[in-house]
Amino acid sequence: MSDPAAVPSIGDDPTRDRLIASAAAVFAEKGYDGAGVQEIARRAGFTTGAIYGRFRGKADLLLAAIEAHSHGELDQLFAEHRFEGKVTDVLTTVGSHLVTDPFDEGQALLLEAFVAARRDPEVAELMRGLVAQRAETFAALVDAAKSAGLVHESLDTAAIVRFCHAVGFGFLFFGAIDAEQPSAEPWERLIRRLVDALAKIPDDGDGPSDA
Repeated sequence: MSDPAAVPSIGDDPTRDRLIASAAAVFAEKGYDGAGVQEIARRAGFTTGAIYGRFRGKADLLLAAIEAHSHGELDQLFAEHRFEGKVTDVLTTVGSHLVTDPFDEGQALLLEAFVAARRDPEVAELMRGLVAQRAETFAALVDAAKSAGLVHESLDTAAIVRFCHAVGFGFLFFGAIDAEQPSAEPWERLIRRLVDALAKIPDDGDGPSDA
């Protein structure tokens, strides 16, 4: 699997950036299975040698296209809001964006990757790595929130991370079929209620008592 730390950032390699943009367009039009490296290279104005000099193949291109889009979205959110490392603020803000942001190219690519992963072991491996990387970052925020008393220490970090991923990824399917979304105000009220509940002592008998 590609080492994310070794991947050039956007703008460091204009040829790479053009190939990623071309790949995103072709994947959107033809799907992962229908997209060919020759078509991707042709649209970018290069030969396939430019692709194989920078990527292992089509799966790497798909991952790079996803990362190029999703990193930009997350960077924008963090630039607009001062989260200051509080996972509760991240959950509230990102959760509200699930119903207010339109289904875009980055989400379409991510959904395409999940579908392709069912048939292509290489895509599945790359997606497991991507999800694990994001989970690790989010888990660190959850653990910091536990130390700050924003999330109760008895709640399992991995369970919280998986729950948030499940909600976020679920909205990919709603967006793909243009399903009706809940109104922003009641949805945000629900998110705030759920986030507030994270700090409370669970009443299922598994957590420590008040005594």
